[in-house]
Amino acid sequence: MIVLDNIVKTYHTRSGSRMVLKGIDLTIKKGEKVGILGRNGAGKSTLIRLISGAELPTSGRIHRGISISWPLAFGGAFQGSLSGLDNVRFICRVYGAPIQPAIEFVEHFSELGIYLREPVKTYSSGMRARLAFAISLGVEFDCFLIDEIVAVGDSRFHEKCHIELFKKRQDRAMIIVSHNPDYIREHCDRATVLIDGVLHDFGTVDEALHHYHIMAG
Repeated sequence: MIVLDNIVKTYHTRSGSRMVLKGIDLTIKKGEKVGILGRNGAGKSTLIRLISGAELPTSGRIHRGISISWPLAFGGAFQGSLSGLDNVRFICRVYGAPIQPAIEFVEHFSELGIYLREPVKTYSSGMRARLAFAISLGVEFDCFLIDEIVAVGDSRFHEKCHIELFKKRQDRAMIIVSHNPDYIREHCDRATVLIDGVLHDFGTVDEALHHYHIMAG
């Protein structure tokens, strides 16, 4: 289970302090799929980073009773001078995951071929995204964080990602940020709406989508 208890996040800017998240409470049970809706700038990506542990809250507490991925296809933590394979080894050590099975999965799934042995700093953004997505699935997690629709590579590779994530790992918890109501409706058990740093939780996806559409005008 993941529990967010009165989470506040404030950033200090040249214009003064800006509170992005204002007392967020949220519980995600094992295997539950929760959508987060909100306009641009509402704080959705900040919330995802806090849940992943990439940032710390200004105040409040996050209990992580299950293992949580980084946002899928996010390659910001890669060591650019290391090869793709060396990054796989490094990340496996950080998460205490078996290295050889992860390497075999990433080699097969990413379809990067000889480039896996080249420094990541030479990769295109698409290659980095494919590597990041492959590592995200090569290291097993109880909960996956999905910041916006996962669209990596061409349509064939995108479908491959969809099958690997939503079909083969359908028993995992997921926290999904998206502007696409059909995507939220298809993959989520319930949904929340983030408005001006305040999270509104709803019993059903349809209730959340109705509220979001009204908010969006």
